[in-house]
Amino acid sequence: MTAVESTQLALPGFDAAKQRWEDAYTRQLPADSDVKRNRSGIEIKPLYGPDDWDGTTYLDTLGFPGEAPYTRGIYPTMYRGRTWTQRQLIGLGTPEDYNERIRFLIDNGSTAISLLPCNSGFRGLDCDEVPFPLLGTCGTVVNSVDHMDQALAGVDLASISTAMNDPTPFTLLAYVLGVAKRRGVPFDKVTGTSNQSDYISHYVANHMFYRLSQPGSRRLLVDHVEYCREVVPNWNPVSVVGQHMQQAGATPAETMGFTLSTAIQYAEDCMARGMDPDEILPRFTFFFDVSISLFEEVAKFRAGRRIWARIARERLGAKDPRSWRFKFHGQTSGVDLTAQQPLNNIARVAVQAVGGILSGLQSMHTDAYDEAITCPTEETARIAVATQNILREEAHLCDVIDPLGGSYYVEALTDQMEEEILAVMATVDAAGGMYEAVGSGLVQRMIGQSALAAQNRIDRGEEKIVGVNCFQTDDDGVPPPPMRPDADAMRKHVHDFIVFKEARSQADVDRALGQLRRAAQGDTNVFEQVVEAALVGVTHGEIVAALRDELGFGDPLVVA
Repeated sequence: MTAVESTQLALPGFDAAKQRWEDAYTRQLPADSDVKRNRSGIEIKPLYGPDDWDGTTYLDTLGFPGEAPYTRGIYPTMYRGRTWTQRQLIGLGTPEDYNERIRFLIDNGSTAISLLPCNSGFRGLDCDEVPFPLLGTCGTVVNSVDHMDQALAGVDLASISTAMNDPTPFTLLAYVLGVAKRRGVPFDKVTGTSNQSDYISHYVANHMFYRLSQPGSRRLLVDHVEYCREVVPNWNPVSVVGQHMQQAGATPAETMGFTLSTAIQYAEDCMARGMDPDEILPRFTFFFDVSISLFEEVAKFRAGRRIWARIARERLGAKDPRSWRFKFHGQTSGVDLTAQQPLNNIARVAVQAVGGILSGLQSMHTDAYDEAITCPTEETARIAVATQNILREEAHLCDVIDPLGGSYYVEALTDQMEEEILAVMATVDAAGGMYEAVGSGLVQRMIGQSALAAQNRIDRGEEKIVGVNCFQTDDDGVPPPPMRPDADAMRKHVHDFIVFKEARSQADVDRALGQLRRAAQGDTNVFEQVVEAALVGVTHGEIVAALRDELGFGDPLVVA
């Protein structure tokens, strides 16, 4: 029985009442009123009712929090038991600068930390290999265990979770483990996430993250998962990143479809190595943008949770319910923020954060209002953290689990988003899986088409952005000045790094790099040798350079 048929039986007079409203609505609607569509292209009706969603399927499509199909949340208590982790992503200047900032944020409510390295590090270079003025302008310069020790001074690695925005070959985690060893912290007490482990998303959307070739990155990721499973069991070695794709222009539905397809690819690659899905999937995490399209984002995440639970059980063969949980970190979308009238971004971030909370995320970063212009200042970072505190403490958003559950609109939209997501995944499967789909340029072309369509809607004024194509003013306000690291401090940091390299044992460095190269040439675990190299003083740039020689440079995939 369809939702319409069950409504007709349960609500006598429903059809007549609905017709009266439709007639009145049509008479009063402006003649030039356009069809409304969300960012995923789904047509949005003006009103939703009991004929749009069949509540008799409740147990199959919603269920209860902590139980399959997990639409309403992955834990029975959700925020009643434990609220989301406040994990602010920061990076600027020297390790000492970073340490000062994270201590400030922890004092103001952050409950975990996230480190963003300097772009020179993302490019695979050490700080003495790039022009001085570029260093530390949008990330922290961390090239050794000593640097990481300085960055995490006073941070208890046994109790504070750390997210390292760390593409292959994962030198940041190697340096964290070096710090843990110095401080006598057992590796099984170290918790956190390799936040940029998703090399596929880099090839799709991040054009400076190609540290290694696509095959080389694939090898390193599987080695990384295998090592962490055995040696750092409470670390999350896989973070599948939908954020990059959505910020590059993918629609929310495309983003979820591509992200789930990527997670399938990584799981199957690990299983091909002989790993049990129930040993690795509980450590898979996801990282998404949360855009200002609030209801669409809520539906995206509810649908994604439901699909992943089904995939983990039916396609990947996981039997442990922990493997079925779709754990995700949300970051409010910087793409939605504007340089024009920047104070308006405070409202945008608040709406995005509400969407993330109502979606049931596990951790969140709220952008500062000046992030479209510069790295956040202390003042704007404090406002970003306070936004989460206000929503949690004053708005009472933690009182009810999945408060939008049962909304005719949200449930109908969740079902529609699921259909769109599954269609995207079917396209990827038909191309041979996510690895092949990215290698052929299919995913990049799809995202490019969506990005162009979205920009055209903005240019035509169909998509309104306050201060950009509507409600413009001659005075956008005074933007905060760009943040720059202290030049003297950075100069000293580079000098000290050069002195460190000259003073270390070159024999130990050569021996470690030789072992790293032999591992890459053979079939032993490469990441294990990355860790061993880090422990004897091999730098980030040296490790990346050696692996580029052996596994190939990550050349951009040009798509016409």
